[in-house]
Amino acid sequence: MCGITGWWTKNSKINRELFNSMRDTLTHRGPDGYDSYFSSDEKLALGHRILAFNNFSKSDTQVTCSENKNVYSVFNGKIYNYKKLRILLEEKSHIFKSNSDDELIIHAYQEWGMKFLEKIDGMFAFAIFDNKLQKLFLVKDRFGVKPLYYFCDKENLIFASEIKAIIKNPEIKREINKKSISEYFIYRYIPSPNTIFQDIFKIPPAHYIEIDKNFNISHKKYFELKIDIKKQRKSKLIKEIEELIRNSIKEQIDSDTDIASFLSGGFDSSILVKYFSEIKKEINTFSIGFENWEKSEHLFAEKVSKIYKTNHFSKLLNQESLNILDELMYYYDEPIADISIIPTYFACKLASQHNKIILSGEGADEFFAGYGWHKEYLWEISKAELTKAKKWNWDLPINNFDIDSYAKAMAMGEFDEKELKFLLTEKYHQYTPTDTKEFYRKYFNENIDKPKRFQAIDIKAFMGELLLTKMDRASMANSLEVRMPFLNKEICEKMLSLDTEKYFDKKKQKIILYKLLQKDLPKKILNRKKQGFTGPDEFYMNFEFYEKNLNNSKLVEAEIINQSAINHYIKQKDHWRLWKILVLEKWFKKWIA
Repeated sequence: MCGITGWWTKNSKINRELFNSMRDTLTHRGPDGYDSYFSSDEKLALGHRILAFNNFSKSDTQVTCSENKNVYSVFNGKIYNYKKLRILLEEKSHIFKSNSDDELIIHAYQEWGMKFLEKIDGMFAFAIFDNKLQKLFLVKDRFGVKPLYYFCDKENLIFASEIKAIIKNPEIKREINKKSISEYFIYRYIPSPNTIFQDIFKIPPAHYIEIDKNFNISHKKYFELKIDIKKQRKSKLIKEIEELIRNSIKEQIDSDTDIASFLSGGFDSSILVKYFSEIKKEINTFSIGFENWEKSEHLFAEKVSKIYKTNHFSKLLNQESLNILDELMYYYDEPIADISIIPTYFACKLASQHNKIILSGEGADEFFAGYGWHKEYLWEISKAELTKAKKWNWDLPINNFDIDSYAKAMAMGEFDEKELKFLLTEKYHQYTPTDTKEFYRKYFNENIDKPKRFQAIDIKAFMGELLLTKMDRASMANSLEVRMPFLNKEICEKMLSLDTEKYFDKKKQKIILYKLLQKDLPKKILNRKKQGFTGPDEFYMNFEFYEKNLNNSKLVEAEIINQSAINHYIKQKDHWRLWKILVLEKWFKKWIA
């Protein structure tokens, strides 16, 4: 695991000192070693920082090249099916000098070209430079676990794991993309390929770009979700999925380093701990809780920990924990207004004090239909949910959930065109997209049943763009590698091939995972209502905190948002919308003001 960066220039030679300085902005991603490669003409540079484990060797810090010096690679991530692919390549007479993923990538590219992407399973972002073809390939994994950004003009192509490495170059202007401001308030993040910065882009999940010597860029998609319903016997289904999960965990814990697991007490993390503890005894588990909250996840996590006999660690958050936002903005060099960024960061910080690698349950909600909109909104809404909807002015049509309903549910403080006109100054509002649901709409398929319509959007948009970015930044800020066994190609394809009745229950969410756990866990844990990893609403309803931090707003000073809007939301005690403004304010102060 590491941070990677690269610089390809047409005319002038690369400034080595500057490039190494760009590389070292990623030290938190790789504190244990570094390397840079410069071509003989000094027009290509590749660099990385490495996070080392117990099986670390000095060769792991080197930018990898082929024997004939034609192909170079820098890699961030983990190839889970490394052993299988290496055997295949060795059978084709490829000779390996190390156990590095970088070298595997080079051999696979030499054997199959870019079609090798269809064969690999893992989390990754990497670059391949083909010196013979004079082409650069920048690749991102199929689900979007690992990030990769790039800048390109007529003379320079610069890429990196994080934007901060790119803008370390003084020639790159920190100019805000005006459309991205609207998109941020609409979605809570900025959808690919745009970023908050003008002329800096991110590669979407399951894509790669190909850059030729004239810096022409071609965008390629190498993986698509297949929703191909297949008839399957229900009696065998549970065992098949259980085996897939087990195998995925086995692949991902194949390491000389002690691996731990997050544990919330919910289905996702409990499943991971259940099968992990069968392989390895006395594993470490970690949870985050909130002071004076009876629904705090750490209470349930501690009970599950006792069942599976783990060494459990918890940390409790309080109002003082909000002050970490200023520090977080360095690591989130693009604004993300998910309200769980704080507990996620502290969970990673706690785990990093004991372990370097940890398992997490991302992907389970998306594949196994675990979100509220998969259940209540599509089938029935209880009186309690209706009361809550009215309280927060949510429009949730029963049995008529559509793309507009989804967008409202996802917004967590919706900024539609009318609200954006109230919030943004004219010079920014004029860039608001005509369709404020366009990013969701392009993934919406009315030809499949309702749960899967929204699961597809969840996987591509919500998970691929927001949740995984949040986890990457939080974990890498603490030099912690997070592995996600549910994000497995086989699990994904199996779940999306099931007809609705096989995995979707009107009364019980994630029914398959429920059945895998029902012999182990007490009903009080099994039947508790799902809650997001956010904490109580009261944690985010400190309006003195909002007033203090939005007083003399730099966003207002820069004529991006209107002061009257801030005043209105404080008066209305609208913490959802205020949270989005606050995160952008903190980001702006850190990177622009």
